[in-house]
Amino acid sequence: MASDIQMPGPVCLIENTNTQLVVNPEALKILSAITQPVVVVAIVGLYRTGKSYLMNKLAGQKKGFSLGSTVQSHTKGIWMWCVPHPKEPNYTLVLLDTEGLGDVEKGDNQNDSWIFALAILLSSTFVYNSMGTINQQAMDQLQYPFCDPEQHKNQKALFIYTIFLSLLLSYVTELTDKIRAKSSPDENEVEDSADFVSFFPDFVWTLRDFSLELEIDGQPISADKYLKNSLKLKQGTSPKDKNFNLPRLCIRKFFPKKKCFIFDRPTERKKLGQLETMHDDELDPEFVQQVADFCSYIFTNSKVKTLSGGIQVNGPRLETLVLTYVDAISSGDLPCMENAVLALAQIENSAAVQKAIAHYDQQMGEKVQLPTETLQELLDLHMASEKEAIEVFMKNSFKDVDNVFHKKISGVENLVLTYVNAISSGDLPCMGNTVLSLVQIENSAAVKKPWPTMTSRWAQLEKRRDDFYKENMKASSDRCSALLKDIFHSLEEEIKQGVYSQPGGYHLLMQTVNEMKKKYLQEPRKGIQSEEVLQTYLRSKESVIDAILQTDQNLTEKEKEIEVQRVKAESAEAAAKMLEEMQKKNEQMMEEKEKSYQEHVKQLTEKMEQERAQLMAEQERAMALKLKEQAMLLKEGFQNESKQLQREIENLKRSMTKPSDPCIII
Repeated sequence: MASDIQMPGPVCLIENTNTQLVVNPEALKILSAITQPVVVVAIVGLYRTGKSYLMNKLAGQKKGFSLGSTVQSHTKGIWMWCVPHPKEPNYTLVLLDTEGLGDVEKGDNQNDSWIFALAILLSSTFVYNSMGTINQQAMDQLQYPFCDPEQHKNQKALFIYTIFLSLLLSYVTELTDKIRAKSSPDENEVEDSADFVSFFPDFVWTLRDFSLELEIDGQPISADKYLKNSLKLKQGTSPKDKNFNLPRLCIRKFFPKKKCFIFDRPTERKKLGQLETMHDDELDPEFVQQVADFCSYIFTNSKVKTLSGGIQVNGPRLETLVLTYVDAISSGDLPCMENAVLALAQIENSAAVQKAIAHYDQQMGEKVQLPTETLQELLDLHMASEKEAIEVFMKNSFKDVDNVFHKKISGVENLVLTYVNAISSGDLPCMGNTVLSLVQIENSAAVKKPWPTMTSRWAQLEKRRDDFYKENMKASSDRCSALLKDIFHSLEEEIKQGVYSQPGGYHLLMQTVNEMKKKYLQEPRKGIQSEEVLQTYLRSKESVIDAILQTDQNLTEKEKEIEVQRVKAESAEAAAKMLEEMQKKNEQMMEEKEKSYQEHVKQLTEKMEQERAQLMAEQERAMALKLKEQAMLLKEGFQNESKQLQREIENLKRSMTKPSDPCIII
């Protein structure tokens, strides 16, 4: 999506129909067209709390996401609006407005939890919006007060605030049961919740119609300080204390960055239903400024959605994440970040292979003029094109686990093996036989070792190279055969007419043959089959030439015997020359194989080092956050929680020092 294009309004991305989550194909089509990196902002909160108003402001519009003006929840499922980023022209801003949580009409909250989890998984900034609405979930949790109203003057406001806090914390606590970072959690971890911090979004809590005084012990504090204070733990080991502390620990551990905004009521209650049509000068000035501050923060601080290893998400990648997560939920599984990334890698690496092959075909098609004069000429063109093709693959691929997409059955190695076997057995290496052998070897390998589908696709590059070898040989053979037919045509006619079947005819024949051979050898662009085709042709005429020799009455039996020996010696010399030529080709191919191998190693190593550096940076950020949180826990006197976090830190340290798997290129 170009920066000057934007959707006229939001569309439903994930429908929530009859307690089933279904992805909307039209929304996926929109995502598939967005090539820019995406900044994904998702908002979640109770129904009828004004989430949609804030999202419309982020979209720069008064209308778009449905606000609704009754006690019914308007937004069902997750709605999406893609707009140009107001401050980053190279990014697209994707806004996700979610179905209101705790809708009494739904009766059960199972889908609320999934909506909450999906909003976290898909976003780079997660906004939790709350205000004073009584709802089913809040009623369920009123029996669990989270702080003592006696400590605050405004008990009614605190009561409402506590409801929202308990609601948010309950959903966050459930996340360990709704999301997984890894498909196979480590034994040393409680599930894999310690990995959440590496991919959880930044957290923004927006408090609407906020009427509490922002102060502690009579001293004014910021909204951020207020949030930090709200997430403090309580000393004690009772079930009540654990219920109080667990969700707060989850928020503190999972979300790498936390921000809080408070909003006054925008206007008097009876005008709230007209909010879409009201101008800013009709609203409370404090509220207008607070909304402006919120939007400015989102535009300035919200990051591009990234995956493990610092991989930026664009529209098609977000499309894949949506499909993978919703499919997992629909099938009864837990959405897993690792599985989603692997599914995405399968799709993108497949496309990267095809791009590499297409680039190789284009380069070879433009540069190669068949037949090439020498094998080296073809190998040089192949090497240059292959290098560029590998670069194309590396640029467009990621998370190539076990180098599945980079593995190849090396056609060069098989060509060399065929030549060596022929020479070892005393035969003359034949390029045509080599190609047939190569096909047999690769087909056999495909049967014996069925690489994953994507590996065979990457092997298409090797197949295209072999196709060029075969095309080059055929072009050379065809040209050489045509030349021989044209040059020797008159000689063959003379033989048929008996011109050489007379005394002295043999020497005249050999003189003519040598002249025609010389003429043939002087012809340009015959290609790599020149000598082989010539020798094959001459061998086909040996019986005719020998018959003329034996019937030449000018020659004595001794002279005929000497001539036979000379012809044999000349034939042996030609065979030796062909053998030398094949050995030279063998050496050239060995050199090409080594260069190709080194090029693959070089580019793959660079790619692995880059991904390793990104992973290390990610782990270092996670380590810094965990160390900071551990220091806070120690300062607050929570030794047990600090020890648990220390175990997570030790696990992370071990993973950071664990050597990467060796690079194996087949």
